[in-house]
Amino acid sequence: MKPRIGITTYLEPATWGIWARESVILPRVYLDSVVAAGGVPLLLPPVGTDPSVLSVLDGLVIAGGCDVDPASYAAAPHPETVDTQPGRDEHESLLIRAALEQDLPLLAVCRGLQMLNVTLGGTLHQHLPDVVAHDAHQPGCAVFATTEVKIEPGTLTASILGDRTIGRCYHHQALDVVAPGLQVTARAGDGTVEAAEVADHDFALGVQWHPEENPDDLRLFTALIRSAS
Repeated sequence: MKPRIGITTYLEPATWGIWARESVILPRVYLDSVVAAGGVPLLLPPVGTDPSVLSVLDGLVIAGGCDVDPASYAAAPHPETVDTQPGRDEHESLLIRAALEQDLPLLAVCRGLQMLNVTLGGTLHQHLPDVVAHDAHQPGCAVFATTEVKIEPGTLTASILGDRTIGRCYHHQALDVVAPGLQVTARAGDGTVEAAEVADHDFALGVQWHPEENPDDLRLFTALIRSAS
């Protein structure tokens, strides 16, 4: 049996045919990446959350998406923090905690890394241009940027990607105070945290870029599937 990989999804207004309704959605590139790496994707909507569903999974992907609600890390909202979904935050936090308790292989993508940090007690920069004085991590609406990251040797991240890699990114938030038990394993040239791992877990890794957006580089998904096997 191929490894079954749960992927978190989100609720958004959607249109198809004659219909326009709130729907559970996820970009197909996540599904294609899991399939290409040898897994079977199973979608986890942010309603009816029951962490026991992880018992039928072999791995978990926390997908990217909207801004994390700053109330979840006791901060006032920045003017640029918009379209938060507190219900999704709670859903993913429950799944992250359960996955870590079970040592279920976990890959957190972009917002997923931010949720991993917040769930474990960290905080976020709510608007990264205020910190790094540029918008190169999110250069325009629906425009992915590329960023080169330097990876710490001797880490899980390095064992998968080597000492450097280039990722496609689209985010205006990033890790600020790093949670206890979370090790920063990669940074961009401007100091932005680009990857982090949970200590004492075989595979609990988050990246700030979007590996699913590069179908020619499946190393992170392949490593997840290998661990899930």
